Amino acid sequence: MMNVLIIEDEVAAARRLAKMVKETDPGAVILDMLESVAAAVSWFRTYGQPDLVMMDIHLADGSCFEIFKLVDVSCPVIFITAFDQYAIQAFKVNSIDYILKPVKQIELEASFRKLKNLHKAGPMPDLRILMEQLLEKPKSYHQRFSVKFGQYIKSLEINQIALFYAEEKAVFILTFENQRYPLDISLDKLEAQLDPSGFFRINRGVIINYHAISQMFTHLKGRIKIEPKVAFTGEAIVSAERASAFRDWINR
Repeated sequence: MMNVLIIEDEVAAARRLAKMVKETDPGAVILDMLESVAAAVSWFRTYGQPDLVMMDIHLADGSCFEIFKLVDVSCPVIFITAFDQYAIQAFKVNSIDYILKPVKQIELEASFRKLKNLHKAGPMPDLRILMEQLLEKPKSYHQRFSVKFGQYIKSLEINQIALFYAEEKAVFILTFENQRYPLDISLDKLEAQLDPSGFFRINRGVIINYHAISQMFTHLKGRIKIEPKVAFTGEAIVSAERASAFRDWINR
């Protein structure tokens, strides 16, 4: 039997996560669902260490890393994040697992298998090292991209770019001046190179600049339709799977 503590400031997301945990491990016990740093600190001081913590990075009253400054957390942790690409490499290096929102059942099951293997391998990594690494050296992001058109090479500043999009297995840049340039990189790799405070991947084929959004509308099946400020002929619709994270990003 595994005792699990969930720290997530969205009630609906916490309940969904609890349901997924039970589906993954029917013997698991959800000890509590907390929404804030303050509540988590109080819980650890009162009850000690659970068998596992599932923790969103952005909580109602601040970053979850504040918890580690105030109390000792020595149990395994699975971090859950919507757009904190800067943290991913640190998680990998320190053998701490993470799941990107929206959480998928297959990814949760893989995390549980990883945790069992970590237990067999020996002591869990020190979470304070992870925290120090993340807070000490923020990730740097691309500030400009070089693009080719004909025989020429042009450098574009990041603030000139309205969006990146995929079309027929190729990736393109669309500038605020409605100029289109090919880019020799996949959207998956590109996403990790962009500052997540300014750019968001709204669906599989489009990454948009916050300043390129003119209007937003509710759409079918929980999706969000975006009207860009530029002449984009593709589908600027936030997928249902990314809609919750998109709202978090807009309200950041």
